[in-house]
Amino acid sequence: MINTLIGDIGHAGVIVAFVAAIVSSYAYFMASRTKVELSGDDSWRKLGRWSFYVHSAAVMVIIFTLFNIIYEHRYEYYYAWSHSSNHLPVHYMVSSFWEGQEGSFLLWIFWHVVIGLLLIYSSQKKKVWEAPVMGMFSFVQLFLTSMILGVVIGDLKIGSSPFILMRDFMPDTPVFAMDPNFVPADGTGLNPLLQNIWMVIHPPTLFLGFAATLVPFAFAMAGLWKGKYSEWIKPALPWAHFAAVSLGMGIMMGAYWAYETLNFGGYWNWDPVENAVYIPWLVLVGAIHTMIAYNRGKSGLKASFILLIASFILILYATFLTRSGILGNASVHSFTDLGLSGQLFTYLAAFAVLSVALLIYRWKNIPTSEKELTTYSGEFWVFIGAIVLCLAAFQVLFTTSIPVYNSFLGFIGIESNAALPADQIAHYTKFQLWAGVAVAVLTGVGQLLWWRKGEKGTFVDAITLPGMLTLLFASLVIVLSKMGMLHETMDNPKFIILLVASLFAVFANLSIILSLLHKKVTLSGGAVAHMGIALMLLGILFSSGYDNIVSQNTSGLVYSREFPDEINRDNVLLWRNTPTDMDKYTVSYHGQFQEVIGVPGYVNRELLWPTADPYTSIARGQIKVGDKVYFEAGDTLEMYSPENTFYEVQYKEREGDKVFTLYPRAQVNPNMGLLASPDIKHFANKDLYTHVSSIPDPNEEKDWGELQEYDLAVGDTIILNDYIAVFNGIERVPQVPGVAMAEGDVAVQADLKIYGERKEYHAHPVMLIKNEMVGRIPEEIADLGLRLTFLSIDTENDKFKIGVNASQKDYIILKAVEKPFVNLLWIGTIVMTVGFVMAIVRRKEGKSMAKAKARPTVPQETRRQAA
Repeated sequence: MINTLIGDIGHAGVIVAFVAAIVSSYAYFMASRTKVELSGDDSWRKLGRWSFYVHSAAVMVIIFTLFNIIYEHRYEYYYAWSHSSNHLPVHYMVSSFWEGQEGSFLLWIFWHVVIGLLLIYSSQKKKVWEAPVMGMFSFVQLFLTSMILGVVIGDLKIGSSPFILMRDFMPDTPVFAMDPNFVPADGTGLNPLLQNIWMVIHPPTLFLGFAATLVPFAFAMAGLWKGKYSEWIKPALPWAHFAAVSLGMGIMMGAYWAYETLNFGGYWNWDPVENAVYIPWLVLVGAIHTMIAYNRGKSGLKASFILLIASFILILYATFLTRSGILGNASVHSFTDLGLSGQLFTYLAAFAVLSVALLIYRWKNIPTSEKELTTYSGEFWVFIGAIVLCLAAFQVLFTTSIPVYNSFLGFIGIESNAALPADQIAHYTKFQLWAGVAVAVLTGVGQLLWWRKGEKGTFVDAITLPGMLTLLFASLVIVLSKMGMLHETMDNPKFIILLVASLFAVFANLSIILSLLHKKVTLSGGAVAHMGIALMLLGILFSSGYDNIVSQNTSGLVYSREFPDEINRDNVLLWRNTPTDMDKYTVSYHGQFQEVIGVPGYVNRELLWPTADPYTSIARGQIKVGDKVYFEAGDTLEMYSPENTFYEVQYKEREGDKVFTLYPRAQVNPNMGLLASPDIKHFANKDLYTHVSSIPDPNEEKDWGELQEYDLAVGDTIILNDYIAVFNGIERVPQVPGVAMAEGDVAVQADLKIYGERKEYHAHPVMLIKNEMVGRIPEEIADLGLRLTFLSIDTENDKFKIGVNASQKDYIILKAVEKPFVNLLWIGTIVMTVGFVMAIVRRKEGKSMAKAKARPTVPQETRRQAA
């Protein structure tokens, strides 16, 4: 039965939210023009505020209805059918909420609502900023809400509704022509690569950063609009820090998701979608530096306006890039075009024209500092740092936008087929490496000059100790690399320069932190953040510049001429249960495993009897972990994700006794081919990154050899595929998994013990007599490449005929990479985040102290007289 009510409520919520955003933006606009101090009329501001409250309530209704549609498996709605399925756990239902464009826009809208309500609350006492800032917020919400409006007027489509019914989305499908009320039994499910816990927290964090970027932009626009050219800096600066840390954490969460989910062997691939969020983050960090410089030296106000406007416009540009379909095949994870490209361009153009025009109009009125910046002033190096960040962002922006240039030239009638660089990693690294060097040097020099008050003598004294420590540790690292600490000797001049610059940034900022400990901890927030960035650069240098492929093919064999050279060269072939030497390890592959609900870890597939429902299996024997038994033979088990197979790979160090097991995951997806996710062994000084590159196609019928028949008596011994097997007899079984036994049905199973290299195997092929017909259920032992079939019983001679087929043993092709000191990257991310948070706290404390100082004080004598 189709439930149209819940969709109608959701769509009505969208309309209410859209109209309320229009009313709120107009009311706040009028309130900004009204001088309340003179007229006493505050009605426009109140209308704007209450309209935003209505807008917020409507957004919450939209979110509730859409999640209800997903959670209750209402597959009559296209959004639920295309992004979720019956067996998704709740946390992945949350991920499916924002997998689609409409849901991600809704997530963005939600964060704007939360931040907008916080801004309204914080402006209760000081209302001067509420109207212009919230006017901008409401105006942005107007555009964002229109993206999910789903209204079609003639040929004009405004937004894409998440509440459209299947029958309306695909009206020409025959099933809906026959039955308009048809509801699919299950959805298509969540993209397998998104079924990861990081996809539950990465998108909300990233979109929080997107939303928070609007706050400093709105304050800057309000300052230009109201002629308060410098007053906006103080209330906007903590929000700029918050936006930068949210966006930065969102980016790094995405990097870690890629690191542990994708199989390209790293955390950053310079994909256009990755670049699209990296660019505005760089510009926003540059804006923060110019805002801080203005706070201290009253210089850089115009630069702050430019960079904040640019950061927000680049956020909108990133949205246009990833959702308009303009990237085409240039990105592996951009959204498909929903026909919103024109609307997205309008959104981008409206704010770009509005903000730039207002800035140009007010440009001459923006105050500039007459103070000349010297080489030894902290502000000078802050500006140099902001320039470097913007240049780095521009280089990435210029290359990433190549598909946009082609599209624009095609639009005006000029044919262009410019392509992105063939080796994007090498292209971007060539430029970004030097940007990293410059950033590292500037974070050290800039911090020292900032806190040493720009005096030449004190700066030389301050730089001496960090410089000496840098040279000492850099020399030590280079020497240790020659002694084998790294797989490769550290002799690349570019990498050595980055090493020296990053170490200098660490020691310079550490010296600042130690010198400020006796004053106030939060004062060192900038130094902590800069030290975090330096640690990140060191992590990137070692893990990417000196990663070591330990799975080199030394056999001299080509696995397949159909494989790329990289697979034949950098991967090792592992036959099941056959140890193979790989670098300093002996590696062996021991079979396929799956996840069973209620059982920790993984369960060997040999213990699972599949049923018609892929999400249930029957236990073929005891399933236990350690001494604890979770299921007995014959129990029905629920599978977590039956499409996922985990391959047990055991590592043993040849020159030690260390043994560990990894379970890289792979699945063959009908639409996306082999999807492999790595398993990672973490060491203190490196990660061992392991993933499956190729497996036998599970959809292909296995090529079994000719059937060999054996007439066996109890106790007979035979040789099967070089393995000794003993026939122990037969026994009657009351139940056969997956078969409904009726009265008169008989099932017997043979019992053979086979001695493999590592363990003993028990094979139980079944012969079934049902409805006076004979059926046979063979037993496959994948470890040994054997399939046994119980063929017949010779009652006169007490003989039993067993058929045996042999095949090629199971195998995987595996890639393993050592990534030295990659932990420095993740530690640096945390340290950077802590530094940003300390800076936010410091700005809040400074604001409170400024308010306290501004309060009029009553002389002590007056207080005494009053008493």
